[in-house]
Amino acid sequence: MSQQGPIITVSNREGHALADAVAQVKTFPLVDVNWPDAVDALARLRPAAVLVSDVEHNIAALADLARRTAGDEPYLPLIALDPGATLPRNAIPFTQAGRSPERLVHRLNAALRVRALHATLIRRLSNTRTATRMPTNDPIEDATVLLLGRGASYPALSVALGQQMGVIGALSIEAAAKHLNARELDGIIVGDGFTLRVLDAFLTVLSEDSRFRNLPVVVASSPGLLADYDLPNLEIVSGEPRMVAVHAVPLIRQQALEARISRALKSIDVGGLLDPRTGLLTNEAFNRDFETAVTETQARGAGLSVARITFARGQTSERMRLDAARILSRLMRRMDFATLDDTGAIIVVFAETDLRNAHMIARRLGSVLKHTMYSEKRDQRLDPQVALATMMPGDTASTIFARLYTDPHRAAS
Repeated sequence: MSQQGPIITVSNREGHALADAVAQVKTFPLVDVNWPDAVDALARLRPAAVLVSDVEHNIAALADLARRTAGDEPYLPLIALDPGATLPRNAIPFTQAGRSPERLVHRLNAALRVRALHATLIRRLSNTRTATRMPTNDPIEDATVLLLGRGASYPALSVALGQQMGVIGALSIEAAAKHLNARELDGIIVGDGFTLRVLDAFLTVLSEDSRFRNLPVVVASSPGLLADYDLPNLEIVSGEPRMVAVHAVPLIRQQALEARISRALKSIDVGGLLDPRTGLLTNEAFNRDFETAVTETQARGAGLSVARITFARGQTSERMRLDAARILSRLMRRMDFATLDDTGAIIVVFAETDLRNAHMIARRLGSVLKHTMYSEKRDQRLDPQVALATMMPGDTASTIFARLYTDPHRAAS
């Protein structure tokens, strides 16, 4: 993959394995520096990526390097070889044990692909007049991961990950497959409780499906499992659940950043009409489209219905509402459109649809959200509330909304 700038390798040893591993592939221009010179080289060379080794003896220096790379634009990958239990949130781990040099290059290529996407977004933002803007919060705050497991480590992993991101639990491979097909995820964490044969089959399926090939997959150490699958972001981690979470967070953060960039690029493609946080229409674009749809539908004498999807007070946070909106953006028919309004409700317009069919569609959407969204409180049952209003003769956009918010027909969820 072509990139601007060299690859900096940082180590205090000459002829170290890090430089040797990358040099064997002869893909990237390399500049080898010592730890004391790393920060200066970063400012002077403006690299495309930084690879570091001897991490256990340079924890403070790594933290400083991570702080300086975190705010770079475009995204600057920082990959740490064989890190321990302390790892900055933006330092991608890579465990060398049992891996060929090509595996490191695959990990590096995956990170450089995110950098290339970010560079594309920056260029397109500077050349467009759309109102598209990238969110400024840490991408990990928007991330949702799938946690598989049914052993002793599952509760501890759930807590360690849930403090930083959304977590969807699955006790079986079959349940995990349903979540993978129903929604976009930012990573998969596999705990204990599965045999080697089951793990091998699961990882093989992931590697053979282009939708999941670049997804971060972190497996709590399973004796005998090899990291030779075609999954660039596969990590097998030995240690306590907290250490598994430490190694997983940087990979998940990178994936969440890529998803954020992809949504922003789609928003630019449609002239800024899509909200890059949700993938749904912005409020302004939705209101314009809704008024046009009502006018044209009235002229044709066709049907049109609107659904308002909310959750009980106190059930959802901002992150969960965004999560629901992103799930819905994948479920909607191509003829429908939706937005996340200022109250946190999702408004969906069903084109060419009468109340009876809208009721059926809304029930289905509510059911999928109920069984697909994660709950920040494990003992809390998510219960989407769906309100419906259908267009009557002489209606305008404002009168339909008035009924939707004041005296709607309820659709059971």
